[in-house]
Order: sequence, then C-alpha cells, then structure tokens
Amino acid sequence: MIHPRVLGQESLHQKFKTNRPYQKVVTDISEFRYSNKSMSERIYLSLFKDLYSGEIISYTISQRPQTKYVLEGFKQVLAVRPKLPYPMTIHSDQVIQYQSKAYCQTLKQHYVFQSMSRRATCHDNAACESPFYIMKVELDYYTYTYHTKKALQEPMEKWMNIIIKLESGTS
Repeated sequence: MIHPRVLGQESLHQKFKTNRPYQKVVTDISEFRYSNKSMSERIYLSLFKDLYSGEIISYTISQRPQTKYVLEGFKQVLAVRPKLPYPMTIHSDQVIQYQSKAYCQTLKQHYVFQSMSRRATCHDNAACESPFYIMKVELDYYTYTYHTKKALQEPMEKWMNIIIKLESGTS
C-alpha cells in the first residue's frame, strides 16, 4: 500500500546543477523489450546518476521492475559514496518502486532525502532519462529486434560498463 505521507516532495525544482558530489542523485527505470516484445519478454534497467559529475554511479538489470532491484542499485550508491558532511537527495519520477514503503524507509534509514517529479512533468527527471535514450540509439534498439534476453542484456551491460569507465576516467 502506498502512503501519501511518505512520498517525497519535488525538491530539486529542475535545478540539476550542484557543486558537491553525491548531493543530488537522480534515478529512473526503463523497459527494454526483446523477441516478440510480449509481457514476459522484457527486461528493466534501473540506474542512479550523480548530478555533480554526470556519472552513472550504479545500475541493475532485472527481469521485473521490482523494488528490490532499485534498492540493490541504491546500496551500490551507498557503497561508492564517501562519508560527506552534507546530505544526499535522490530524485525520481513517481513510479510505484519509488513510492514503496521499503524504498522510502531505506532512504530514511540512510538519512537520504527523497525528491519526486510532479505528475506528468517529464522534464523534472530529464537528467536521468537521457542515458536510456542514448543507449537505445547506440544499440540500434529502435530498428533491430533482439531475439533473446541474453542477446539484449549483454550489449546493455557492455554499454553501461563502458560509459561508467569513460565517465569515471578509468578507461
């Protein structure tokens, strides 16, 4: 059940710039279809991106868009985030995973503020949506049909790992 009192307010107000690492982080989930593109032929990419550096700092790929995979990505963020003297705000859209009790409580346990886009306002989370579009274009996703989950997931993982290395300067 979703409790309105735990939902994050839209606190970034489309102010995506910051001068502090890990102060503002955005997250989103995107669906990728393969084969006949039926309900069972989909995988989901969830990522977290630091707005200071523009780097994707974690991602998960899963068969279903479940909260546990979003939480897994959040735990990866916590693992790489150094101890800092200021709080972190994570901004997302309003999909069910980010409204779940488990997600909201986990953010609170780690003293992370939650910010959510306003309804029907895609620009509020545009900073996180662009990597999905770029990936889909570069993987020729819009014109090529991947016939198996593995055939789609492997280039997605390769693309993500290359982007993470390039953004972090460890290539």
